[in-house]
Amino acid sequence: MNKKNIEKVLTKKFKNYAKSILDLKVKRMVEQNTIITGGAIASMLLGEEVNDYDLYFTDIDTAEAVVKYYVDKFYENEVEVIREDLRIKIIIPGSGIAKRKPTEAEGGNDEKYYAKFITSNAISLSNKVQLVIRLYGNADEIHENYDFQHVTNYWESGNGRLTLRQEALESLLARELIYQGSLYPLCSIIRTRKFIKRGWHINAGQYLKMCFQVSQLDLKDVKVLEEQLIGVDTTYFSWLIDRMKDDLEKNKIEKIDSNYVCKIVDEIF
Repeated sequence: MNKKNIEKVLTKKFKNYAKSILDLKVKRMVEQNTIITGGAIASMLLGEEVNDYDLYFTDIDTAEAVVKYYVDKFYENEVEVIREDLRIKIIIPGSGIAKRKPTEAEGGNDEKYYAKFITSNAISLSNKVQLVIRLYGNADEIHENYDFQHVTNYWESGNGRLTLRQEALESLLARELIYQGSLYPLCSIIRTRKFIKRGWHINAGQYLKMCFQVSQLDLKDVKVLEEQLIGVDTTYFSWLIDRMKDDLEKNKIEKIDSNYVCKIVDEIF
């Protein structure tokens, strides 16, 4: 798909989504301060099916307003939203994931964009829309924390324009994963599996960059490990984190070490 057609698709998708927001103040903020970036644009450029559209917000006020809108609308007292250290935190008891089933009215019309589930990282809506809360800012600020170059093209709601980056296009054409650094390198290493299955390739140097960043993390700290694994799409890691927390709280273990991790990974996976 060419640039002009991708702009049309993203503009239509965004307008349909924005119409579903009933709070006019929140709707105006979203219409002015949204960026679509990530895998959706890469998929369209390659002529592949889009899994979901990742929406980010350019400022913390919009991110906070959006989170509160969906929490109040769909989750009542199940989820707590706090603003802390220039970040919006979504506090979810238990597993860290708040799920819900659609009502009959919502289930019959995907254009309703009902909230399917919320994590500390994002709100997943029906009709392939995901609202990413963990990061916000302009495109450059958001992409500072993106791991691979090929997903750094972006569309802006303020002007309806699609920006294609040369380095991203080169990576797409070659189907080569180029790691540009991330706050979540462990997640990035695990994510490479899905790209390799799709025919992408990655050289040893890119793995070295990710491994070096991982070496600077204290993965023996459950909070750090949980933070690193939030972006990995598998329930097994949620079970692993829950098991670690439970074993520590009940004094079944004194600390987390490699032997312990290997043991429970083999049990869970």
